[in-house]
Amino acid sequence: TNSLKKELLVMAEHRSVRIAHQIMDLLHKSIVTPENESGSAFNMNEAGTLKALDDIIRFHYSRQDINRVIWYDENGIIIYSTLPSLIGQDASSNVDVQNALKGETKSKFEEHVDFDDLDPASMELVGEMVETYVSFDHNFHNLKMYGVMELYLDIANEKKYLQNIRYLFLLIVAAVFILLFIILLIITYRLDMKRTLLEEAMNRNMVEIRLLHNKVRDQNDILEQKVSERTMELALTQEATIFSLAVLAEFRDPETGGHIKRTQSYVKLLAEMLQTSQQYRNELNQQTIELLFKSAPLHDIGKVGVPDRILLKTGKLTDEEFEEMKKHTIYGRDAIVAAEQKLNGKSSFLKFAREIAYGHQEKWDGSGYPEGVKGEQIPLSARFMAVADVYDALISKRVYKPPFPHSKAVKIIREGKGTHFDPNVVDAFLKLEETFRKIALEFAEDEQELKTLSE
Repeated sequence: TNSLKKELLVMAEHRSVRIAHQIMDLLHKSIVTPENESGSAFNMNEAGTLKALDDIIRFHYSRQDINRVIWYDENGIIIYSTLPSLIGQDASSNVDVQNALKGETKSKFEEHVDFDDLDPASMELVGEMVETYVSFDHNFHNLKMYGVMELYLDIANEKKYLQNIRYLFLLIVAAVFILLFIILLIITYRLDMKRTLLEEAMNRNMVEIRLLHNKVRDQNDILEQKVSERTMELALTQEATIFSLAVLAEFRDPETGGHIKRTQSYVKLLAEMLQTSQQYRNELNQQTIELLFKSAPLHDIGKVGVPDRILLKTGKLTDEEFEEMKKHTIYGRDAIVAAEQKLNGKSSFLKFAREIAYGHQEKWDGSGYPEGVKGEQIPLSARFMAVADVYDALISKRVYKPPFPHSKAVKIIREGKGTHFDPNVVDAFLKLEETFRKIALEFAEDEQELKTLSE
């Protein structure tokens, strides 16, 4: 409502100023003679001037929604009004008139005008009005005109026009949202169909592999060669399936979309903090930071290769199951390397994705996996993700644990400095810990997480 009023005031003020100048122009053409064309002062009391102005207003502007016109001279005295009874009154104490005489054009809504005593022959009508004071303090076509013109403008048409524009805009926005929703439904349906087809293809491949292995024991060298060729075909099929599974990773991963948004934001924060350090200034330019941000969501893409019985297990993993789970770093790396080969190894985006997917479970002291490398042998991108992933896992609700408070998560990260995590990255994290908490709150998807983070 306030916005609509402001727009109406602006429209009414511009229109009133334009009409006031048009009135002056027509008045000038009506009363200027060779005798007063040389720059004499304007005199409303001269014969014919008042009638000329009244005719102009009533016959030229009666259809432009003008409800009342009042002209004040430079002393604030009313020298003309469409309501004759006002002529001659002293309005010098009126604050709006005083400000207008100083050159200030002002518009405001007029809600309490009493029209009960108006002359029935007058042109004035009751409606939604804006009152505008227009100042004249200059030579106007060689005729000196001074004072203030006050116009009451009926804005019902402008209000209706603006409301119609707003309604039309809302209809367009609603239509766009409906269209986007339909498109999203179509995409979701198609992805679900692809997922079903891929799962069926994988099941068929596994059956074929078992059959081939059984035949290998009983077949001669020729059959063994055929089995070998067939196994190669299956390997190629599985490689192609890995590309497709990357699209479906978010469907199989029990972690939420909020986890992906939070971790990529954490990685970007840490990179931007270390960018200010002389040690990392050359390595962390803005383009690299953006690539890290885009690559981060692929850190657990290898989980598409982990069996559901392990990936979705709610209890503690056995040693054997954990060993299988640890292979997700290898699966992720292999899938991305294959994609790099398809792109001739020219994708720096996939380079960072490969580093993160393969190295984010490594630890600073060499006790991590899959290779057990340590220190700066671990890529910087993976060191960022190590802190981001652990922090988010701690403060998030999982099927096997409740969310930890932010303070406890910070304490665990601090205690892991120099053992689990890169000391420099931990120092950056400690400076940014409150920002981490705000990001976690922004993308939290569970009431329990919100409550714990707010403690």
